[in-house]
Amino acid sequence: MIGYNKEIPEILPLLPVSDSVIFPRMIVPLVIDSDDQRHLPEESMAKDKLFVVSLAKNSAEDEGESDDIYRIGTLVQILKLSRSDDNLMVVVQGIARMEITEMVSRSPYLTARVKVLDDIEQTGRDIDAMNANIMGLVNRIVEAMNLPRELADIARSIDQPGLLADIVASSIHLPKAGKQKILESLDIRERLEKLIEILSEQITLHEMGQQIQDKVKKGIDRTQREYHLREQLKAIQNELGTEEEENPDADGLPAKIAEKNLPEHARAAAEKEARRLERMHPSSAEYTVSQTYIEWILDLPWMEATEDNLDLEKAAQVLDRHHYNLEKVKRRILEYLAVRKLNPDHKGTILCFAGPPGTGKTSLGRSIAEAMGRRFVRVSLGGVKDEAEIRGHRRTYVGALPGRIIQQMARAGSNNPVFMLDEIDKLGNDFRGDPSSALLEVLDPEQNHSFSDHYLDLEFDLSGVIFLATANQLDTIPAPLRDRMEVLELSGYTEDEKLTIAQKFLVPRQIREHGLTSRNLTFRKTGLRKIVREQTREAGLRNLEREIGAVCRVVAKRVAGGETARTVVSTDNMRDFLGNPRYSMDLAERTAVPGVATGMAWTPAGGDILFVEATMMPGATSLVLTGQLGDIMKESAQAALSYLRTRAPSLGIEEDFYKNHDLHIHVPAGAIPKDGPSAGVTMLTALASLLTCRPVKPKLAMTGEVTLRGNVLPVGGIKDKLLAASRSGISQVIIPQGNRYDIDELPENVRKKMTVHLVDRMDEVLKLALESQKKASCS
Repeated sequence: MIGYNKEIPEILPLLPVSDSVIFPRMIVPLVIDSDDQRHLPEESMAKDKLFVVSLAKNSAEDEGESDDIYRIGTLVQILKLSRSDDNLMVVVQGIARMEITEMVSRSPYLTARVKVLDDIEQTGRDIDAMNANIMGLVNRIVEAMNLPRELADIARSIDQPGLLADIVASSIHLPKAGKQKILESLDIRERLEKLIEILSEQITLHEMGQQIQDKVKKGIDRTQREYHLREQLKAIQNELGTEEEENPDADGLPAKIAEKNLPEHARAAAEKEARRLERMHPSSAEYTVSQTYIEWILDLPWMEATEDNLDLEKAAQVLDRHHYNLEKVKRRILEYLAVRKLNPDHKGTILCFAGPPGTGKTSLGRSIAEAMGRRFVRVSLGGVKDEAEIRGHRRTYVGALPGRIIQQMARAGSNNPVFMLDEIDKLGNDFRGDPSSALLEVLDPEQNHSFSDHYLDLEFDLSGVIFLATANQLDTIPAPLRDRMEVLELSGYTEDEKLTIAQKFLVPRQIREHGLTSRNLTFRKTGLRKIVREQTREAGLRNLEREIGAVCRVVAKRVAGGETARTVVSTDNMRDFLGNPRYSMDLAERTAVPGVATGMAWTPAGGDILFVEATMMPGATSLVLTGQLGDIMKESAQAALSYLRTRAPSLGIEEDFYKNHDLHIHVPAGAIPKDGPSAGVTMLTALASLLTCRPVKPKLAMTGEVTLRGNVLPVGGIKDKLLAASRSGISQVIIPQGNRYDIDELPENVRKKMTVHLVDRMDEVLKLALESQKKASCS
């Protein structure tokens, strides 16, 4: 113990403090402002003047909880005690490190059972080296933080390592947690190491803060200097009158304009703006606007063009390499290229690829660009409602930019790219204008040679661009815009086509993208067919590719885990990868009862089949229609009922079947809106099946509009509908006679395995659709 030779009591008062750590030999003033703690120094002064001071962990010394106080503290002796109105000032000197072994009492102040802790002395060259290191750090801190030089002199005069660490730690502003760590270090070597670590960290933080402060100060000084120079320059210019500053940033623009191959009207506009820019001050609001305008003019490919490669054989190879089947579309593309080869000045038509998602519309544009050796750019028009997105904003607006057409032309770097307008059917319009109207000029070969963007306000020649468009449905495209395009329809794929595409394109791509090889994973044809039939039911290929990717992920996990055996995907182990089937061929079961007929529908996602269910119950002679049916579909149901009422006797139906009965027609998948006249034949067949008690033949679907006279009128989307029926396992279909030529567009394998019945009248439909025998269970 330091300077105290009397016996230390085993139980002593304990004072938690929140703002300081007291070391042995240090003299420290303590201010006590808590009424509960004032009794402690006063009673200690009357006894042996001793008590223990310990740092509170949560800066809440008034709480007096044992868990909130560090177990290592310092025994102190009171040197002086003075009172004021509100506070008690106690000057104490540290005597020894103490360990609090047990809390004894809490009232009127804390008392604890304590024991003295002695230093573990260490000597040697490493201790001397650490002493020298500490002295160097102290000198750096004194210089960096402008501390009194006496601190370094005092530290230099101490030859005891433990005392040196205590004095340095108590004299320099360090974090309380760091001081407590040094207080708790009884091993002298450990105490010196911790002090060196804390001092080094403080010096690093101080130097980093000083660097940041210097950078900020330099920035402020530079800004102030530039401000004063600008103000002086303005004053000089005002005195000179007409003479103005020459802008150094604008010096290189005339040379760039001269080097750029520009048409005359664009060159004149750029040179005029460059002269304006030279007279502007860089801090002017118009400066950036003019500079950006000139940069856009220089970035655009006014006269730059790529040379076309019109080798039809190569083009056919490129199209075949990237796309399977689509023969009609490929033939039209090759015809387009042939005309361009014979007449390079031919403006041509705008091709619009229309079809369900995932049928390869966008990738066709990339293939055309690759075949011709042109660059490819794409703009997605889905959700675009502002005309300025197409024509740009005028330069008077803050942050104005050219429209998407001009922006993509600048990115293309040539004035004759293949330009894809994706999702053109999803354009919108609101109070900001109609983007589809702005596209009329873009897609008109007779006008787009002088396309004008609001931002540029200059005519730009788009006649060399090959514009292509994609759409899922044509109904939402305004008629004037649709009239400017030649529509090429891409229908859905058959099951065999999907299998071939999966084997040639999808499986190799997914295996490659998932870091696998053919040694890790193989798909059997039967396994792929099971995925097509049971896991997907779509016109395109996106879900099929997702399911193949899901299988690849499972295998990738196995391979990453160290498995080396090849995985073969077949019908036997398909559930291990994709779980239970999502779709099933339940046509026979669903149409086995009277009153259920299978129809065919067209949606923007391709063809689909739907079931029409009819039932009859006692009621007030009404027709109930459910399943989110549109007005046209409801009218078709009314027409079907009227036809049955007029033809009841000839169809074997009681004439008064509708009296005291309600008829209910429901089309399942009620969450999906449905409309259109093509379900008329199906609804009439479902009602006839119900009223005659004759079920509809299994695996038979139908479509067509019905009139009050029983005529069957042609409808649209026949190819997509028949492909959907084929995917669903339908073997017979009934379609209007007026759609007989649409059958020629079907793939050969679909025509062979599906029987197509052409009809003109409902009598023919019912004869073909209904079973000859009534259902035995029908009452």
